[in-house]
Amino acid sequence: MRLPIPGATRVAVLGAGSWGTTFAKILADGGADVALWARRAELAREIAESKRNSDYLPGINLPRTLWASHIIEEVLDGAEYVFLSVPSQSLRGNLRDFGSIMPRQATIVSLMKGVEKGTRSRMSEVILEELGVSPDRIAVASGPNLALEIAREQPTAAVVASSSLDTATRVAMLVSNPYFRAFVNTDVIGTEFGGVLKNLIAVAIGIVDGVGYGENTKAAIITRGLVEMTDFSVAYGAKPETLSGLAGLGDLIATCESSLSRNNTAGRLLGQGYSFSDVIKQMNQTAEGLSSVAPILELAQAKGVVMPIVSQVAEVLAGTMNPRDIAPHLTTDSDVPQGE
Repeated sequence: MRLPIPGATRVAVLGAGSWGTTFAKILADGGADVALWARRAELAREIAESKRNSDYLPGINLPRTLWASHIIEEVLDGAEYVFLSVPSQSLRGNLRDFGSIMPRQATIVSLMKGVEKGTRSRMSEVILEELGVSPDRIAVASGPNLALEIAREQPTAAVVASSSLDTATRVAMLVSNPYFRAFVNTDVIGTEFGGVLKNLIAVAIGIVDGVGYGENTKAAIITRGLVEMTDFSVAYGAKPETLSGLAGLGDLIATCESSLSRNNTAGRLLGQGYSFSDVIKQMNQTAEGLSSVAPILELAQAKGVVMPIVSQVAEVLAGTMNPRDIAPHLTTDSDVPQGE
């Protein structure tokens, strides 16, 4: 049974994977009254009773005030803020399932980093379409946020974006605690695309790491990858400085350099010779970058943006390029020397 915390802001977090559970911990450690929704009843019971999520955050003790349930109506009851942390490709279906019971005045915060296949919509666009709420009630959180490090309470910074600076500020204050701080901006497009695109570059880093290439190759991919990220995002209306900040460069560094990154891990398996289907079977969690490659390339083509690194990743995923052949082609799409 959930016991309300007097005077605390009521918050619902939907999705009890590593990131959803970690963000529920962030919020609870910041003093919010947090309810976490897990699809599986046994996982919700473990979190609620044992304060553990052994599937996704082994060894982490969760706050005593954190409550969980597999009954979504109980989790959403009275929520002033709803944080969404479900796989990006299932967001629309989930919102159609429970959108009607979403608290009408709640602020909706996306924790997801993906682009929907087919529609090529960003997550905030899916939320806007399915819930019909004002854009001022939608925020997105992004940045260099490796879940296990944050769950271990290692100092971390993030960025919260909303078309309303007031909304972004309120969410940033809500998520702040002694080990987690959030900056704010109003560039939702750049913040979301930064979180998506860095995953694709991290897959490339993982591929060359799995092959056995060294730091020179990785540095070239990261540097030129940031150029691709910026060119793409600006073409869709983002501010270039957003991609130089936490949602772009910051997240790119963390995701490319860490073995905790799911996208890096997926790429490394591809580089070691595993097929795309084998990688999917081995991954315990969703690597959003794998499902975002195709829609991002479609969006890039629509704007005439050239993305040689992402294109090469797509070829490896399709099995039409040997991972060992990827590095010589990654930093340019032409044999003619290009201006930097």
